[in-house]
Amino acid sequence: MTKVLVVSPSWVGDTVLAQPLFGLLHQKYPQLALDVLAPGWTLPLLARMPEVRRAIANPYGHGELRLGERRRLGLTLAEEGYGQAIVLPNSFKSALVPFFAGIPLRTGYLGELRWGLLNDVRRLDTRALPLMVERYAALAGAAGEPLPHPLPLAHLNVDDHHRRSVLRRLSLEPRQPVVALCPGAEYGPAKRWPAGHFAELARALKARGCAVWVVGSAKDAALGAEIAGLSGNAGVNLCGKTALDEAIDVLASAQLVVSNDSGLMHVAAALGKPLIALYGSSSPGFTPPLSSCATILQLDLPCRPCFKRECPLVHFNCMVQLTPQRVLETIDFDKIQP
Repeated sequence: MTKVLVVSPSWVGDTVLAQPLFGLLHQKYPQLALDVLAPGWTLPLLARMPEVRRAIANPYGHGELRLGERRRLGLTLAEEGYGQAIVLPNSFKSALVPFFAGIPLRTGYLGELRWGLLNDVRRLDTRALPLMVERYAALAGAAGEPLPHPLPLAHLNVDDHHRRSVLRRLSLEPRQPVVALCPGAEYGPAKRWPAGHFAELARALKARGCAVWVVGSAKDAALGAEIAGLSGNAGVNLCGKTALDEAIDVLASAQLVVSNDSGLMHVAAALGKPLIALYGSSSPGFTPPLSSCATILQLDLPCRPCFKRECPLVHFNCMVQLTPQRVLETIDFDKIQP
C-alpha cells in the first residue's frame, strides 16, 4: 500500500479544485491510502470525497507559526509511514509538518523560503498551467510529465437519508422546482453580485413557480437577510442556518444553483447541479466550475478581471451591469423540474 499525505488549501472552493489531483493519485497508485491535512472547516467537504481515506484537522490559523506544535503534529504523523507529501499552499508554514514528519518525498511549488522543507520543488509555468485545478493536478506526476486530459471530475457523495433529514430539520418540503441562490464570496465584495439583483431574481423565480433558497455561511447571514427583505421574502433565507455538510445536502436538493464565484459554486459543480456561475472581479480562466452543467455569465469590460477584493474603480460595473434579466434569460425552466 502506498500512503500519501496532501496538505490542502484553506478555501472551500480550492479544496474542491484539489479533488482531480486526488483522482490522479489513485490512478497512479491502485493501492493508495490518501490522507489530507486540512483546516477544520473543510473536513465535512473532504468527508464527501471518495478518494480520501482520512481528513486530518490542521489546527493552525492564518499567520500562526506555532513551530513546536507543528513539530509535534509532524512527529505524530511520522508513525503513518507516508511515502510522499504534496503541499498545495505556497507558504513556508504549510511545508513544516511534512518536513517534521520525515516524509521522504515532499512535493510542491517553489514558494516562500521552502528550499529544504520540500525536496521535490517545482517551478510553476503559469502559461502552461493557467487553471488552478491544472496546477494542483500536475503535482500527481513527475516534474515535466505531461498533464493527462481530461482530468478526473470533482464529485461529492450524498447520502439521501441524511439529505432528507437535513431538509426536515430546516422545514423544507418543496413541491415545486428549487433554485438555490449563493450570494456569498469569502474573498471579498468584488466577487459578489448585488443583494438587490439577487432579490429581483428571487421575486421573478417565485413568480415562475419556483421555490427559492438563499444558502450561505454564518458570515452571509446579514446578506441573506437583506436579500430576503428586498425580495419581500420570496426566498427562504438559510444563510447561517446550515453547517457546511448540511449546505452540501441543501444544494444537492436543488434543481438549479445561481452562485457567485465562491466555495459553494464549486460545491454545486461537484454535485453535478445545473449551475449559473456569476463572475465579477475573478475569471473562469483561472477557477472555472468543474462541471459540464455550468453556464458562466460575465461581462466583457476592460477593467475585469482585476482579481481585487473590492472594486478599485468603485463603480462595480462588472456585477452591477450583469442584470437579473440576463440571468433569467439563461434559465430553461422546462429543465428544472423537481
